[in-house]
Amino acid sequence: NIPPHNLDELIQGCHALIASPALPDEELVALIPGPDFPTGGVIVEPRESIIDTYRTGRGSFRLRARWEVEQLPRGLWQVVVTEIPYQVPKSKLIEKLAEVIQTKKVPILGDVRDESADDVRIVLEPRSKNVDPDQMMAMLMKTTDLEIRFSLNMNVLIDGRTPRVCGLREVLRAFLDHRREVLQRRSQHRLDKIDHRLEVLEGYIIAYLNLDRVIDIIRYDDAPRDALMRETWGRTFPRATSEKDYVPPAPGEGELTEVQAEAILNMRLRSLRRLEEIELKRERDALMKERAALDELLNSERRQWTRIREELDDVRKQFGKDTALGARRSTFAEAGEVEELAPEAMIEREPITVVCSKMGWIRAMKGHIALEGEFKFKDGDEGAFALHAETTDKVILFGSNGRFYTLLGANLPGGRGMGEPVRLMVDLPNEAQIVDLFLHRPGGKMIVASTDGDGFVVPADEMLAQTRTGKQVLNLRDGARALVCRPVSGDHVAVVGENRKMLVFALDELPEMARGKGVRLQKFKDGGLSDLTTLTLAEGLSWKDPAGRTRHEGDLTEWLGKRAGTGRMAPRGFPRDNRFG
Repeated sequence: NIPPHNLDELIQGCHALIASPALPDEELVALIPGPDFPTGGVIVEPRESIIDTYRTGRGSFRLRARWEVEQLPRGLWQVVVTEIPYQVPKSKLIEKLAEVIQTKKVPILGDVRDESADDVRIVLEPRSKNVDPDQMMAMLMKTTDLEIRFSLNMNVLIDGRTPRVCGLREVLRAFLDHRREVLQRRSQHRLDKIDHRLEVLEGYIIAYLNLDRVIDIIRYDDAPRDALMRETWGRTFPRATSEKDYVPPAPGEGELTEVQAEAILNMRLRSLRRLEEIELKRERDALMKERAALDELLNSERRQWTRIREELDDVRKQFGKDTALGARRSTFAEAGEVEELAPEAMIEREPITVVCSKMGWIRAMKGHIALEGEFKFKDGDEGAFALHAETTDKVILFGSNGRFYTLLGANLPGGRGMGEPVRLMVDLPNEAQIVDLFLHRPGGKMIVASTDGDGFVVPADEMLAQTRTGKQVLNLRDGARALVCRPVSGDHVAVVGENRKMLVFALDELPEMARGKGVRLQKFKDGGLSDLTTLTLAEGLSWKDPAGRTRHEGDLTEWLGKRAGTGRMAPRGFPRDNRFG
């Protein structure tokens, strides 16, 4: 599989190899920088890679479509593709672009139109004028055939028998050697033709010098060819007026060969003119001159390579870079490093309200709806989480298995109906429950804790998962489950156990980790952790009692201690469910 190349550049490379057969690959690639495709396009393969491909005879070239930005009124713009990669059907490419729009693989692409006539003109419209054209095209290059890799595999028959992979220099060298062989065979064939013609011409000249004797032999001899070959020419012959007067040639070897005798017998009568002798001698002299030149050519390697260069230059005059057919169509450029857009950067920002039920059915309704409003759920199900977000936000789900899962707001099912099970979007085990659902805030921190009372501080960025399987952050003891995930604020942490004992300790006693089991938050004789919150010690602790009234404890000295302490009984009026609310 060898891509097309520019003929002018190949001839330059051949000239260089004739002058220097051991030409380095780097210098050869300077003359032949890469393929030249009939449909144009831009080759963005690094030069080092091209040199290596031509050296080894195997590799590929990155070929991109050629495009430009057209400015429109009111700050709008569109991209126009004017050249597409070689052997990429335009209809298939447009179908793929339409599919990309439909599936939202490149959300910033809004529309595609084919305005081609004689030339290619594919129009790409962005969804927003604020999008960077380079970023949009970089994404389309990755997802469509606007960029392809065209392979090169120079597996050829050099000796006509055994296939092997050859580099560019070896292939061109084989081509030049073949041209030399053709030149030698062609010249030898012409030389043989000249020798044959000269032999015939010598016979013709002898015939013209002895025309009467030739006519007598043809007229009266029973075997004129043999008679012509036996005759000794160059003397005076008496003219025969009848068959009785004809004297046949004496036996012996004559001067004419069989070829000459046969040629004389095949002459046309109208050629028997005296003027023809002059033409024959002129032709003989011209052929002798040509024969001498061919002898010099066949006996001189230097003359042979000079002739090959001349033949290549004749082709170059017809298909050089200055001609319409020979001009280079594919150009070279650096691929460039375009900053890859985050998925949320390609989404139009719109407000949504995310609602998730206790059974894990999730949906996103347009706009910011009052969170205290009534949302419909399936029979036997009820609301668990509701929050305001944007379509560009990342929604973090924390499971009781200690794993974090990431959902993109724009990908959440619409608000019509009851939504969809979140387990269709992430691999949350059926036995695991949703502990918390919240928005990712870059730079933020959260405290995670298990029912055994182990926990630590985790940076928000460490919670992001790249796959639907999630990211394990909180490692659990046997039988334990993840219980709490709270944002970090203030300077102290308050924990309460199932035994209703509460402990307040300094936040800086908790380690910050990306993953692990954590440290002991509170010691329990019976039961485990019930809830956790953060607070500012100077401001005290507030919670809501069963009646919905806000209660406040300003002096927390009684519960203040070190991490992993047992704590003291919670303040009077603390909720019976042992939750800070």
